[in-house]
Amino acid sequence: MRDSINWARLLAFVTGLVNQELLLQNEYLAAENRILRAHLPSRLRLSDPERCTLAEIGKRLGRKRLKQVACTAKSDTILAWYRRLIARKFDGSRCRAYPGRPRIESATEELVVRFARENSGWGYDRIVGALANLGHHLSDETVGNILRRHDIAPAPKRSQTTTWKDFIRRHMDVLAGTDFFTVEVLTWRGLVTYYVLFFVELESRRVWIGGITRHPDAGWMQPVARNATLEGTGYLKGCRYVLHDRDKKFCADFRDTLAAGGVSCVALPARSPNLNCYAERWVRSVKSECLSKLILFGESSLRRALTNFCNIITPKETIKARTTHYCLLEQDRQDLLAEGRFDARSDWVVCSSDSRSLAGTSLAPETDDT
Repeated sequence: MRDSINWARLLAFVTGLVNQELLLQNEYLAAENRILRAHLPSRLRLSDPERCTLAEIGKRLGRKRLKQVACTAKSDTILAWYRRLIARKFDGSRCRAYPGRPRIESATEELVVRFARENSGWGYDRIVGALANLGHHLSDETVGNILRRHDIAPAPKRSQTTTWKDFIRRHMDVLAGTDFFTVEVLTWRGLVTYYVLFFVELESRRVWIGGITRHPDAGWMQPVARNATLEGTGYLKGCRYVLHDRDKKFCADFRDTLAAGGVSCVALPARSPNLNCYAERWVRSVKSECLSKLILFGESSLRRALTNFCNIITPKETIKARTTHYCLLEQDRQDLLAEGRFDARSDWVVCSSDSRSLAGTSLAPETDDT
C-alpha cells in the first residue's frame, strides 16, 4: 500500500514538471506571437493549407480556449474555416452527373433542324421516321423540344410561312427568269441602243436569247413569246412559270401568249432585283466578260457575239453532262481558277480561250442597218 502511494506521488511530481514546462513553452510562444504580430501588417493573407492547419488545431482547442490564444483571426472565423473544410471534404458535386437523360448530339440536333426547315410539311412524327431511317432514334417530344429551342413553329404554321428562297428551291425545275438589258451598237447612222430579251432556266441556268430589237413593243413581244412556247422547239418547254420585273415591255399580249402555251408570268415586286438574281447576275457576266471588250457594228454582230457567248458559257451544274468540245473537265477546274476564268460566285465557267470564244464574231459594219 505504501509503495503504491509513493508511485502515485512520483507520477504526480513528474506530471507536474511536464505541465509546468508546457505552460512555460506556451507562455513563451504567446509572447513571441504578440511581438511578431506587432511588426506585421494589420491583416494577414493566409493560404488555404495554412487555414486548414489552424482550423484543425482550433477545433480541438474549442471556442473558449481559442479566444484566449488566437491572434491571426477570431475564434469564430477559425471555426468557420473548419466547417468549410469538412463540407469540402464530403462535397461530391464535382463528380455528380446531371439529372435526366444526356443531351442530344449536336449533329443530330442540326439534322432535325435541317429536316424541319427544308420540309415545311413534315410534322414531329414524320421527322422521327426520317431520323430512324438514318439510324437516329428520337421521340416526337424530343424533336418538338429541339424545334422550340430554335424558334421553329410546328408543321401547320411552318407551311404557311414559306420564304421566297424555299419557294424557288422547290420549284426550280419549272421556273425560268427573263429580263431586258441594253447594248450600245455602232451603225452607219451613229450609236444605236438595242434591247436584248433573254430567258434563263433556273435549274440548269442555261440562257436563251429571246430576241434583239430597237423597239420592244407589243407587236414584237408577242411573236417572241410564241416562239418561246412552241411545242418541241420552244426553249421554255417544261417551264410553268416565268419571273420578270414590272417593266411595261412585258405587256398583256406577251403574258397572254405565254399563258396560252402553258407558262404563267409572275411579276416580281417593285425594286426587288434580288428576286430574279440569276438573270441579273447573267447580265453582269455578259457585259463584263463579253460586251465590254468588243466594239460592235450592227445587230448581226451583236447577235453573233451573244450567241457564241451563250454557247461557251455553261452552268457548272451541267458541265459533266456535256460532251461537246466546250466541255470542262473536273480536273481542269483548278487550272481555270488560277487563270481567272472560273467565277465560283456567279456559277459560270468560261470553257474556251479568247480566240475560240469570239472566233465567229464579225466586227465589220453590217449592211442591214444602213
